Amino acid sequence: MDYQSTRDASLRVSSAQAVLDGLAPDGGLYSMPSMKELAFDWRSVLDMDTQEMATEILTVLLPSFSKDEMRTLVKNAYTNRFETEDLTPTVSVGDDTVLELFRGPTSAFKDVALSMLPQLMTAARQKCGVDDEILILTATSGDTGKAAMEGFCDVPGTKIIVFYPDGGVSPVQKAQMATQTGKNTCVCAVRGNFDDAQTGVKNIFAAVSEGGLLDGKGVRLSSANSINIGRLAPQVVYYFRAYANLVREGRIRAGDPVDYCVPTGNFGDILAGWFAKELGLPVGRLVCASNANNVLTDFFETGRYDKNRPFYKTVSPSMDILVSSNLERLLYLLSGDAALVRSLMEQLKTEGAYQVPAGLLDKLHAAFWQGCCDDAGTKRAIGKVWREHGYLMDTHTAVAWDVAQQYKAAHPDHNPVVILSTASPYKFPAAVLEGIGLSAEGDEFDVMEQVRDETGVPVPKNLTGLRERTVRHKDVIDRDEMLDYVLKKATTKEWFSE
Repeated sequence: MDYQSTRDASLRVSSAQAVLDGLAPDGGLYSMPSMKELAFDWRSVLDMDTQEMATEILTVLLPSFSKDEMRTLVKNAYTNRFETEDLTPTVSVGDDTVLELFRGPTSAFKDVALSMLPQLMTAARQKCGVDDEILILTATSGDTGKAAMEGFCDVPGTKIIVFYPDGGVSPVQKAQMATQTGKNTCVCAVRGNFDDAQTGVKNIFAAVSEGGLLDGKGVRLSSANSINIGRLAPQVVYYFRAYANLVREGRIRAGDPVDYCVPTGNFGDILAGWFAKELGLPVGRLVCASNANNVLTDFFETGRYDKNRPFYKTVSPSMDILVSSNLERLLYLLSGDAALVRSLMEQLKTEGAYQVPAGLLDKLHAAFWQGCCDDAGTKRAIGKVWREHGYLMDTHTAVAWDVAQQYKAAHPDHNPVVILSTASPYKFPAAVLEGIGLSAEGDEFDVMEQVRDETGVPVPKNLTGLRERTVRHKDVIDRDEMLDYVLKKATTKEWFSE
């Protein structure tokens, strides 16, 4: 099945081309027109190991690749890169299940997809007969940047530039990015917030496409954000993994519905859950958990998306987002109306807000629930779960935990709940330490040691010694300088000599 733009159904490409391009030429996102027609037996994967499960699911979602090709790509992406063979283990915490997505090479959930995307990108480049170098442009609110650079580091035929909001990520996240090695990696801070960086990247794609700014230069752009279907598709797998674990443990029977609560910013992680549901997995309700930047909470309640509101820097910075790009895919798949989606996205661009039709809102209410949690509630949740269950959560997981409890209180007849844990607590140690009732002393690296000494939870290997690593990336620019920055980098042959 071809992929097509969410804003123009006549713009059709193969799944390999969609992975390679990242963004459609009209600014839309590539999507299947419907997932209902996909022939997939969800029960057949429950007894598989994670790599074979990933092979089956990704072959259905990305049909340009044969099963044998996908099996090789999956093996190359995941073997010996994660702490556990099942990649994303589940842990019982009180009455709920926590799905740990941070056991990969950068201690964030993005590792699951961004270990896979370079494999898909390289194979798609060959499959589509492309000789140009692929320049990956990515905006990050914290975790995508490091995970993307780790995945693409020194991958032949690729370079990657990551933009992040200056002062808008945690010190640990910044250090992970600024010390990234590799001849083909580049990190640059943007004065502004994540939405400024993300909008800047989208504008660069539009300017390059419309103006032919890289024509004849042997370079083409792509993206590692979840606007790229090759980034989003691998995230579907861990919903199946969690469900299979619950069946294996006897906590549910195959066919019983399960609710999933997801800390949400750019809407990719929770959209992967909706994809899993469309593939037949018995997903009950998808609970959208937001921090103080609660634009999605208001949207799911009222159907009005309005970014014209205060922007808050919170202790869960990866969710500090007011424009959730992947929501566009959901609106398209639920409505089947590219003209409507194009109109809504134009309203968002020009007016900063839009209202979905009543029928579409009814469909959203049927599949999703919503809630939010501020910084005080986040820290309370960290402390409560640590005291009562001996489980240490990061700030984003704590938002989801708090909202999950809100959801269960509002729905006493809820299904078993899986809470997605998206990062190691050591990526946000100061807030975590305050959550368990202690005062942070020194810089974030000192605080990591305090957390370890107090809790006995080991620091992930990839974060130990981070303070001593050489800072290689120091650029800081204004958002209106991003295009010139990319064009200069695109035509610079060697970024680093080592």
